[in-house]
Amino acid sequence: MATVSDKVMDEVLSLPAEARISLVDKLLASLNLPTKPEIDREWAEEAERRVAQMDRGEVELIPGEEVFAKLRQKHRR
Repeated sequence: MATVSDKVMDEVLSLPAEARISLVDKLLASLNLPTKPEIDREWAEEAERRVAQMDRGEVELIPGEEVFAKLRQKHRR
């Protein structure tokens, strides 16, 4: 016997693509997940925080080549 969610899924899958996309958008919004603008804002704030730390000399900067060389050495088999 099909469950309610199985029946709903069958109905949803029979909808046109645009209707399914709209439904997915509504379902995702109902989860209260951060939206792309929120995520972009948070990344921008983090980048600004890190730049300010570098400007104040609070972090030790390591050249990328050195970091990758250490990683290659560490993960050699």
